Amino acid sequence: MEEPTTLVSDEDLVDSLPAIDDERIQLEDPEFETDPFLLGFEDTIRLGCCCPAKEEEVTTEKTKKTTTRDRVQAFHLRKSLNLLDKLHEEKDLFIQKTRGELRVCHQRMDLLTKQQESLAAEIAAEREANNMAALGRLQAASRRLHTELENEKDLQSKITAMLKDSENAMWHIEIQKGQFEDVRKRNEEEAEARLRSLEIHAAQQLQKEKETLEKVERNRLLRARKSLHVQKELGLRHQKLVEDAQRNHKIAVKFLKASLGRVREQEQKEEMESRKHMKRRMDAVLALKNNITASRETLKKFQAWGQSRAEVAKQKALTEKEAILAQGGDAFKHLFHQRRHQELEAQKRAFEEDQKLRKQEIVSRILKEEAEEEHRKKRQQQPSKTTDQWTLRDKTWKYISDFCEGKTAITTNHLLENEMALHPKPSCLLKVISSESMQMDLGSISTEEEILAEPDIPGLWSKDYKSYQVSKEDMERKPVGGTKMDKDILARTMEQLRSGVVHKQVVSGREFKGRPFNSKPEVIHFKDFDIGKVYKKKITLINATYTINYCKLVGVEESLKDFIHIDFDPPGPMSAGMSCEVLVTFKPMINKDLEGNVSFLAQTGGFSVPLKCSTKKCSLSLDKELIDFGSYVVGETTSRIITLTNVGGLGTRFKFLLDSEFFEMEEHQPIMKMSSVFTYEDKSLYEKIINSLSEQQLDVDGSSPLDIPSRKESEKLDEAEVTAVASAMTMVPSEEQAEITLGEVTEGEIGPFSSIKVPIIFNPVIPGEVQTKFKVMFKNSQCPTLYFRATGIAVDVPVWVPRATVDLKICMYDRLYQDSITVHTRSKAALRLKFEVCKELRGHIELLPETGYIQAQSSYSVQLKFLPRYSLPEDAGKYFDQDSRVLEAPMTIWVADQIKPVGFTVQAIVTTSDLEISPLEISFGYCTIYEAIRTEISLSNLSLLPQEFGFVGLPKYVDIQPNDGFGTILPLETLQLDVIFQPIKAKEYRFELVCKSEINRCFKVSCQAVGVHPPLELSHYQIKFSATALYGTTVSTLYVINSHLSMNKLTHSLPRIGSEEATPVGPTSFEFLVPPNSPITISPSVGTVLPGKRCLVQVAFQPVLPHEIILEEAIHILNKETETKLFRKETTQRKEQWKQSLPVVRVHNRDRPTRASTPHTQELQRQELSASSNEYQAAQATLARTFQGKFDRFVVPCVIASGDIKDRKASEPLSFSPYNTLYLELWCPVVAPSIVVTSNEGKTVVNFGDIAVGHRGIRKITLQNISPEDLDLEFSVLNPHGPFVLLNPSRKLCSGETQTLVLSFSPHESILAQMISWNLKAVCPDPVLANEPVEAKISRLSGAQCYQPATHG
Repeated sequence: MEEPTTLVSDEDLVDSLPAIDDERIQLEDPEFETDPFLLGFEDTIRLGCCCPAKEEEVTTEKTKKTTTRDRVQAFHLRKSLNLLDKLHEEKDLFIQKTRGELRVCHQRMDLLTKQQESLAAEIAAEREANNMAALGRLQAASRRLHTELENEKDLQSKITAMLKDSENAMWHIEIQKGQFEDVRKRNEEEAEARLRSLEIHAAQQLQKEKETLEKVERNRLLRARKSLHVQKELGLRHQKLVEDAQRNHKIAVKFLKASLGRVREQEQKEEMESRKHMKRRMDAVLALKNNITASRETLKKFQAWGQSRAEVAKQKALTEKEAILAQGGDAFKHLFHQRRHQELEAQKRAFEEDQKLRKQEIVSRILKEEAEEEHRKKRQQQPSKTTDQWTLRDKTWKYISDFCEGKTAITTNHLLENEMALHPKPSCLLKVISSESMQMDLGSISTEEEILAEPDIPGLWSKDYKSYQVSKEDMERKPVGGTKMDKDILARTMEQLRSGVVHKQVVSGREFKGRPFNSKPEVIHFKDFDIGKVYKKKITLINATYTINYCKLVGVEESLKDFIHIDFDPPGPMSAGMSCEVLVTFKPMINKDLEGNVSFLAQTGGFSVPLKCSTKKCSLSLDKELIDFGSYVVGETTSRIITLTNVGGLGTRFKFLLDSEFFEMEEHQPIMKMSSVFTYEDKSLYEKIINSLSEQQLDVDGSSPLDIPSRKESEKLDEAEVTAVASAMTMVPSEEQAEITLGEVTEGEIGPFSSIKVPIIFNPVIPGEVQTKFKVMFKNSQCPTLYFRATGIAVDVPVWVPRATVDLKICMYDRLYQDSITVHTRSKAALRLKFEVCKELRGHIELLPETGYIQAQSSYSVQLKFLPRYSLPEDAGKYFDQDSRVLEAPMTIWVADQIKPVGFTVQAIVTTSDLEISPLEISFGYCTIYEAIRTEISLSNLSLLPQEFGFVGLPKYVDIQPNDGFGTILPLETLQLDVIFQPIKAKEYRFELVCKSEINRCFKVSCQAVGVHPPLELSHYQIKFSATALYGTTVSTLYVINSHLSMNKLTHSLPRIGSEEATPVGPTSFEFLVPPNSPITISPSVGTVLPGKRCLVQVAFQPVLPHEIILEEAIHILNKETETKLFRKETTQRKEQWKQSLPVVRVHNRDRPTRASTPHTQELQRQELSASSNEYQAAQATLARTFQGKFDRFVVPCVIASGDIKDRKASEPLSFSPYNTLYLELWCPVVAPSIVVTSNEGKTVVNFGDIAVGHRGIRKITLQNISPEDLDLEFSVLNPHGPFVLLNPSRKLCSGETQTLVLSFSPHESILAQMISWNLKAVCPDPVLANEPVEAKISRLSGAQCYQPATHG
């Protein structure tokens, strides 16, 4: 829609121009100021608006001669036109912003009006509801809305006036542009004339360059002929070298065959030796197997012997039983009556003593109950009782009188039967009083004790007992002691009284806190008490407060009241530090540990004294658990004492015996006591039990000590090693046990607080180490069994070596090792000793001195020297194991006048000290002086010991890493070392690397290389690109330098290959061989550098996603869209089929989706997709958003050739030498783009379509920041005279935020298309993170076609 145009004057135009200094719009002040540059613009306009006569004069003067003033005037005119265009664009943008603000103002006014209407309705509703508080709040809100509406109306009027003035100025500017249309066309014609003159000049310059190129081509042909001649000479030299190498190869093959023959012979010898060794081992295994078979047969004989002895014992028991039966008696009855008679006698004595002690206590309790009964009768009417029912008191008095008169238990039994008939009850309850009563039989309890187990109320234990129903009169009466409420009131009253008694004690401003009285002793402990005795203890209570205090006895706990009596006379007020005594009396009635507290009450609070009563216990211990006899000669006898101590108050019976023996202290008493609860009808069952027990007892007492160890050895035979089993079978256990025995005292009674000493005797019989385990068993079941063991060593000669095996650990060949060997003697006379080494090892081991005298009961020291040589494996023979490298050498000490020598063994693991380096020869080949070559060598330690190593005397051009070639290598370890070679000049290098070990052994590696000095060099050999986003570009520059100016070798080193001739001075060409399919672009990649010059080379890094990955993603997107369409189509067809009910059509439709994803279809889709398709660009945008970043490293070789590339023919290549090669290393980190385009499916091409001249098209581009940091945006400058304008530039884009940019396209003339590239740069404002800017590029802004609209008259 076009706005009406009006003409305004120049002055109005100038006055209406807005201020554009800071590109801000001041809506509050509609007046505008005129900038200084607008005055010049006005003068220019006046100059252009002269009369036609003046224009003709100016044209005449231009044709005659162009003066300086005219050129300046034309420049000012062009400047004024550009300024006028700029003013037009700015005024247009200002008008758009003003209209937008006017629309916002209208929207706010409408919103305020609606809010006023809703408030008016609410006010009316609240007024009707007479809610004055809400009414006042709503009226205040209405007034506020009214004020805001008035402000918006004022703002609307200001914006309307401002918009009107801006539109007037805009129309005036458009009129002025129309007036200057002729001037614009004339300037364009002048520009075309200048272009034509430039083209003519360029054609002349091109002609000159062609002539120069022909000259250069002739020079190149001359150099090519020269290089061809040099190549022929090199070919002849190479052929000669090949012939020499073939001749040397034939000679080497001859020597190699001879060496291989010797190696094969050595391998055959080793194989024969290994077969012999294997045969010996097989023979040893077979012999060992035969020994195992014989041992098993021996074990079977021992087991059969034990079984026969058990059968003999069983037969003996049966014979005794048959003898009793033959005499006409009953064996079981005889045994049962005998045991029962003994038990009844013991129980009767214990019961009589117990009744005497309890008689007084029972009488006192009965009297107390009688008093309580009389008291209850006075306050409560008793229910009537039957005359034939016995009370507890009557039965108890009857029992006491009968017992005192000595009547039999018949009457008691009769009463018991009557009581059981009247009141049926469960089985009798027993009260355990002592430890002896716990062993009493259930069936042997006398009837007198059964009478005591009666309830306090008759019939209470009966299931049919019913409680007495109290009458209503009795219900009104209060029970004894008051009701529950009365008891609660009494408890609260007592608590209040006690709280009134206790109060804080403050002296001199200090409040006492803590225990008011200290007790001495702190704990009242009655140890080892006896039942029936009375124990008394006094304690002292000391006042620990600051001033006078009182003390009152509260009592003891309920569980101790029957046993503890406290005698305490309150002393009255006690000063600080004063004390009083308390007498505690303990009368034990039960054999049980008791614990509790005696409570007192002081003026500052209560306190208590702990009280403990402990029964008599056995606490047994041994003074040692190991008895070490040491070394004694066979035949001597010695003894050691072990002490058994009892620190408890109860004694018991003990017995010392071997750990393997079995002994029962109770002699089957529990089993015989349990027999009393059975009747004679179970005689057959008891016969089986007694027979089994007799068999076990006979088996234990009659079997020899050989049975138990033999069974254990038979069980461990399959698990232990074969050699251990064979050696164990050769030992006789009876002899071994006889060496360490017990003394005369082996059993007896140990009293309380006493100790007993038991001797242990050692009488060695067989040389060797002896170990025996003993145990101590006790009759008291609460005492655990104690164990101890005795060890000793039996020697058969007075001279011995403490170390039977001298272990020299790990030793190296050709290294001296020494040790001192001490020899001891028990002899009382001096002895002559001779030290002998086995003849196989006399060249490696030496004992000094060979002969010596040892004094009586002293020691003698011998020096051992061990120097293993490389011939040790062959010399030692059977004493050296080549697989494990272990040497076991027997040494002998001959004693004068003694047949049996003393022997000891020298043991060592012998290893080599060799370090193996692989390979032994290193060839680095050709290497330029601008690079370094790295190769790996392996260093292996063949020794079993760690060794320190170091490469010493390295040349300056060689380096070894890590740790500069020094370190420690572990046993049998292989280290990988890097040898770095960097030549310093062009020559042939031959050198050796020397590795020294810590024992000064040297190992050498031969190295050779050829140093190359190329004629060209690079200013940088390594480029580290900054982090580059996908589809971004990072450019770095370097120089290719030709510093070869003269052939004087005295002034500088000449370029050459090794020791060959130097490269001649002249132009040198280079070519960078970029790896294929890499994101690296080098420009120029081929060039020529003259002597003393350098060539600038640009290296560009532009990371892109691989084409195949984008195609796969695009196909995946297409497949998803196709599946979605097919699913929708299938759903629609199913609905139609449901309506039509045609199953055949439904089956046909089900098959259709399966035909869409065939390989042939995917191949067609891959062919149809192109880089410009929508699916391809969408897939590319998706992968760019999910890109995680990567790092690539490229090495680009640069080959060098002498000559100029212009001199070569079209098909003739330059002769690049493979040795004169430079290498450029590129580090290329790729990161995900920080900003992506989210609009138009991620496309970076904006197409405005067809736009008429004078009209404008607007497109919006949405950008999103996908990085975790906020970014500052910078835009590349668009052509100020072009048709593209960015309407809303932004300076910042927060993380995760999206922003829409508005682009305008307004063509000024009719053209087919306009295309421009526009870059967007985002910089992180954080100084820590903003290392490099991140660029996003909108590749094209295109207007497809612009046309001139038809004018209508």
